[in-house]
Amino acid sequence: MAGNSKEQQLSLRVYNSLQRFGCPLVDGLYLREADSMQDLLCKPSQHRMDILKWICVRICPSLKEKFSAMKSSQTEEVVKEITRFGHEMMLCKADDQELIKGCATSLKQLLFLEELLMIAKDSNYTSQEKSGDEDVRNEGLLGDLMSPDHLPDLIQLMNPVCTPWSAHIREHLRVSQPAQSKGNRGKGSDFNNSSPHHSGLGKLGDGNLGEATALLQSTQNALEELRKECDFLQSNPQSSGVSLSPCALKVAISDMAQLMSAFSQVYSTDFKDYCQRAPPVLSPSAQVFQCVHQLLHRCNMELEALQQLSETSSSVMKTMRRIQADRQYWAKGEKQTLSDQLESLRNRYTAFLSHHHS
Repeated sequence: MAGNSKEQQLSLRVYNSLQRFGCPLVDGLYLREADSMQDLLCKPSQHRMDILKWICVRICPSLKEKFSAMKSSQTEEVVKEITRFGHEMMLCKADDQELIKGCATSLKQLLFLEELLMIAKDSNYTSQEKSGDEDVRNEGLLGDLMSPDHLPDLIQLMNPVCTPWSAHIREHLRVSQPAQSKGNRGKGSDFNNSSPHHSGLGKLGDGNLGEATALLQSTQNALEELRKECDFLQSNPQSSGVSLSPCALKVAISDMAQLMSAFSQVYSTDFKDYCQRAPPVLSPSAQVFQCVHQLLHRCNMELEALQQLSETSSSVMKTMRRIQADRQYWAKGEKQTLSDQLESLRNRYTAFLSHHHS
């Protein structure tokens, strides 16, 4: 259902433009509500930053090398690079990093994205690559494949049985394929069915074939050494420990991503209104309950004090009885109890008084 506000209408236009351009970052996101589209395009997230990077690379493919050289943790560097590019395209200020981060108003962000997509629609950089840039593309492809992020794909490449390339590598190979090879698209563009070795060798020139072969051989040796050190990559069913297959990890991560996307959609459409309701109003009788609780607490404290006093009195009485019953040495070396000693002292005092009066 389309929204009525200007932000919602812009969100619909931008999202539909991304789908028309074939943006892989919106594939599988079946968003129908304008609010969900606006959250995707305006709320700060890594997904939103990846969409911005994809649009910038579509306008200027040379930015892909810069983005590939940056690590995923270097978010500030990516923001600065996109801000600089937007300033060169006269779409934002030189220091307008809040717009790129997603902290500006939704209207400002959506207008910025719409203008970027209009430039991407008018530009034909990706279709104007010449066959003379074959070496540059091959070097960028090898640099992308040798990065640590693609290590699991290379490990699968070295195994006898390997799964198809991941979605972002297929997109990279599709975009970097020269325009002259469109006639042979039926042979080389189906990365799900063709071998990764065949695709890579088909793109290498005759002059770089030996160098690329030596580089792949050295990489294979390095990967074999790493594989020996990583026990979890050994998918041996006869091993005593539990084997962890990269393929199983990939399937689990894919399932989790689909579940998270489904939950986000259900939350935005069904649960969001209930989660954002105002808290219930407290009853005015809360003061009465608080006062009763304080009185009961004080009563409990007084009862505990009386109980301690009773226990102390009982302990004193027991001590006195024990002292009276125990025989101790008194004056003249006589061993008597306290009561006997008091009786003896009383008799002596009476005798003294009688003798004094006589």
